[in-house]
Amino acid sequence: MALPVVDTDYLKEIDKARRDLRALISSKNCAPIMLRLAWHDAGTYDKNTKTGGPNGSIRMEEEYSHGSNNGLKKAIDFCEDVKAKHPKITYADLYQLAGVVAVEVTGGPTVDFVPGRKDSKISPKEGRLPDAKQGAFHLRDIFYRMGLSDKDIVALSGGHTLGRAHPERSGFDGPWTKEPLKFDNSYFLELLQGESEGLLKLPTDVALMDDPEFHRYVELYAKDEDAFFRDYAESHKKLSELGFTPPSSASKVISKDSTVLAQSAFGVAVAAAVVILSYFYEVRKRMK
Repeated sequence: MALPVVDTDYLKEIDKARRDLRALISSKNCAPIMLRLAWHDAGTYDKNTKTGGPNGSIRMEEEYSHGSNNGLKKAIDFCEDVKAKHPKITYADLYQLAGVVAVEVTGGPTVDFVPGRKDSKISPKEGRLPDAKQGAFHLRDIFYRMGLSDKDIVALSGGHTLGRAHPERSGFDGPWTKEPLKFDNSYFLELLQGESEGLLKLPTDVALMDDPEFHRYVELYAKDEDAFFRDYAESHKKLSELGFTPPSSASKVISKDSTVLAQSAFGVAVAAAVVILSYFYEVRKRMK
């Protein structure tokens, strides 16, 4: 499929879809599964073959039927309702926008979103996503293949502050944090706390504590939520743009819109200054 034309009309549709997603996610409390959908569509990227990635292919039955994608058909159907209202938007953009909004509505950082992703119907073979039953070597193997770093691995793992594992999907059961619909740094605080009754720790979670390089980021993010939010937003953006080069049209339109907004703000400031100066001039005239 061809790249979408990211013009002013497309950006307006993105804004409308963002509002619809915000309302949908808030009403259905489905932020965790929407974030998982965005991650799993993007996380198949292979930097060596330049295949997979955030291209909407997870909507294909061949891919959403993978064991690692159990349960994601529900999120795909939720997005289909939004897609019906905004057919111009690609599935690839819609799924990544849903992930960004999921973080936002649960109190997390603002993740920069640039539209223009191309849809694909070609699904990668199963086995490209992380296996929760494995450890540090496996995590690096998967994330390095995408082109991500140790910092990205730990920061993105912090997204487990949202949601819970379901036995029918993963074989594991329970939430990672006490407030699974709130995005904060409690995932890392719970890791350092050790075993807590009713809370989940997967082998991949334990690996973050056992590996020295991973562990130093766990310590940092537990101590400094601002640092976690900053690094998470950066890593999430990288994940959402794997293999994606924003079209020049998008940059031009976004830049143009920013310039118009800046000019508008400047105009308002000038107008306000003129009103204030006129007021003081009239006051001085009356006092004479």
